[in-house]
Amino acid sequence: MTTSAKLWVRLPLGALSGLLAGFAALAVAELVSAAVRPQAGPLTAVGGAAIDRTPTPVKDWAIRHFGEDDKLVLQLGILATLAALAIVLGVVALRFRRVGAAGVLIFGVIGATAALTRPDSTGFTDALPSVVGAVVAAVLLYYLIGRLTRPPRADRATADADSDRGAGWDRRGFVIGASAAAVASLGVGALGRYLTGNASQAAVESRNAVRLPAPASPAPPLPAGTQLKVPGISRFTTPNKAFYRVDTALVVPKVDADTWRLRIHGRGVARPVTLTFEDLLRRELIERDITLTCVSNEVGGPYVGNARWLGVRLADVLAEAGVRPPSKGGPADQLVARSVDGMTLGSPVEAAMDGRDAMLAVGMNGQPLPFIHGFPVRMLIPGLYGYVSACKWIEDIELTTFADYDPYWVKRSWARRAPIKTQSRIDVPKPLSRSKAGTVMVAGVAWAQHRGIDRVQVQVDDGPWRDADLATEANIDTWRQWSFPWKATPGSHTLTVRATERGGQVQTEKRTGTVPDGASGWPSVVVTID
Repeated sequence: MTTSAKLWVRLPLGALSGLLAGFAALAVAELVSAAVRPQAGPLTAVGGAAIDRTPTPVKDWAIRHFGEDDKLVLQLGILATLAALAIVLGVVALRFRRVGAAGVLIFGVIGATAALTRPDSTGFTDALPSVVGAVVAAVLLYYLIGRLTRPPRADRATADADSDRGAGWDRRGFVIGASAAAVASLGVGALGRYLTGNASQAAVESRNAVRLPAPASPAPPLPAGTQLKVPGISRFTTPNKAFYRVDTALVVPKVDADTWRLRIHGRGVARPVTLTFEDLLRRELIERDITLTCVSNEVGGPYVGNARWLGVRLADVLAEAGVRPPSKGGPADQLVARSVDGMTLGSPVEAAMDGRDAMLAVGMNGQPLPFIHGFPVRMLIPGLYGYVSACKWIEDIELTTFADYDPYWVKRSWARRAPIKTQSRIDVPKPLSRSKAGTVMVAGVAWAQHRGIDRVQVQVDDGPWRDADLATEANIDTWRQWSFPWKATPGSHTLTVRATERGGQVQTEKRTGTVPDGASGWPSVVVTID
């Protein structure tokens, strides 16, 4: 075999060496992060840093196109990028062995830096998963490339005599080393996953042990007619599993309710407070039906849902800490809520204390909060988009001012104050669907939280606006269903809907994107009638 031919054999083996080194790095990092904390792993840390530094329009595009799979897509993208770079380093190392190993160490430094600069970083130990993983990978790559560029000891004299140093390679040593590395990485990675699962088991057990008390102020029974009997329309109460999720957490925090604490402090707080989960459960609980909406929801989009929430009045907790709203002379006009993963949300103090059912929620649809929706405690303020009102996994409330502090999303070009805009949606018929001529039911939901919906109208093509039939209203903080029996004629038709909130303000026709304070415009669908 010629030297050139042997080189082409080694190129894919060099690439394989890089991939094995990268796999080993992630596996070892997984194990170390299980001992440190799962959020310190390089994939999570780098992914979080990528989310933080991604321009707002790109984030909005990702949510719009990938929905709740946006984090999975990001992680797969990071893995694909790391795999490509590992292949490059493996090939480079065939000629520059130390350079390839040094390149692996550089990526370890990048991962460590990302972990240390995360908002929830707990200190230098967060760097350990990336550093230890990179060192192991660098050593492994150096070893494997050594087997590809040096003949076995017994053949070196022959290789030197033939003046073809490096033409031979240690096949047996490479195969044994590569196989051992692959098996060991699989074992180490599996052990890391197992230990991480055990570490979160306490949180799972604490949630399983929760028995939600009966509310002192239960939600009224839903009035008859709240749920329309129209096939395909959204359920009035969104099941927990179907409730939308939009956040920046690559790893869903699993917090032990037994060790959870909420601290309330800051400007105008006369008596700083620290609460446990049991403290909240012993208080008077309220139960309310409240619709939440994400500011990333496009016109007619899916990021809105309604649930029955159980919790403690936020205004009562703030008042006990001595907080006064600005209208009563309080020095703070912004409430900054912090979650265990470092997320910060800024809410108007006035909205939290003006009599609406703002709460620290502990239950959702009769169950303890699911982990993805904020267990053990999340905040809710009706009438405001989630990014300023619905902090999940909350652990800290600081009273400050809008002038003094910009929370996470405000730093990324979103508005400081974000009341939910009047919106509507067509659930049926679906876009581009086909129906037979005759009566076709057009139906959907409309919402203007904390103001209420008084009217919904439907337009067919360029015809007149016609009033839809409204379902019974549960309360002004929930969405409202509507239906319209349309006498459909053959052809292609455009159906458009608009809502009017209490007080007479009509949903605006002006089409805007989600940034900076929520989308606006009339939703429409095109259907074909046979």
